[in-house]
Amino acid sequence: MVSQEQRRRQLAREKFLRQQQRRTEARRKTRVRNAVIASVLGVTLIGSLALYTTGVLEQDDDKTNAAAEVTPEAEKTSKAPDPCEKPAAGEVEKQTWKKEPALSIDKSAKYTMKLETTCGTIDVALKASAAPHTVNSFHFLAGKGYFDHTKCHRLTTNGIYVLQCGDPTGTGTGGPGYTIPDENLKDASLKNNTYPAGTVAMANTGQKDSGGSQFFLVYEDSQLPPSYTPFGTVSDAGLKVLKKIADAGESTGAGDGAPNATVVIDKATVTAS
Repeated sequence: MVSQEQRRRQLAREKFLRQQQRRTEARRKTRVRNAVIASVLGVTLIGSLALYTTGVLEQDDDKTNAAAEVTPEAEKTSKAPDPCEKPAAGEVEKQTWKKEPALSIDKSAKYTMKLETTCGTIDVALKASAAPHTVNSFHFLAGKGYFDHTKCHRLTTNGIYVLQCGDPTGTGTGGPGYTIPDENLKDASLKNNTYPAGTVAMANTGQKDSGGSQFFLVYEDSQLPPSYTPFGTVSDAGLKVLKKIADAGESTGAGDGAPNATVVIDKATVTAS
């Protein structure tokens, strides 16, 4: 027969185990959320093996763990229909350059970037005077056909709300071979560490002046430190395209993965007006 003291100890042990389980689950959820936010905008540039092994591989591990811990309910969720068209015929030209192109844009002019995607056209008003190196780089790369036929490889739907594009390899590790300086980090639009919906900004490795060609488009207000060069604003029509892509969800069910929608930039152009 179990004594009163033994029963009290058993109940205490069970209570302790329940507390430990709750704490473990809370830590897991925090770890997954932080991994999503910290990794979503990370970019490792070609040729930087140290950053690749210490940064991207850890991020991949985190994403693998997050995907493995998806609840059964999430696993059963069926994909929404693909809202996008088939990509235009053509292949990605994986080009690289040794150094940033010479500054050739007119900083006083108005520049627009048009992304003709399989999901619709996204027009972006560029901030040439505030981010001249970034806009100049995009003008150069678009003129070389660098972005044509490239996939937008990452969609984040948890914590921050962005679509990431600009990597010819489609892996999140590609770049043009050069880096550009951070710019416009005190833009008036970045209030309370928030990148508002419609912002277009540079992805980077987390290191200063490490932007390359990858960029992200914010489809819903997202809290982020002001470390990512904001260099453009999406039109209202373009924002509707982004929301259509976001509504289709991402591949892992954990809030950070490849878009379920087939998002390919058929053609990118940057023009002055």
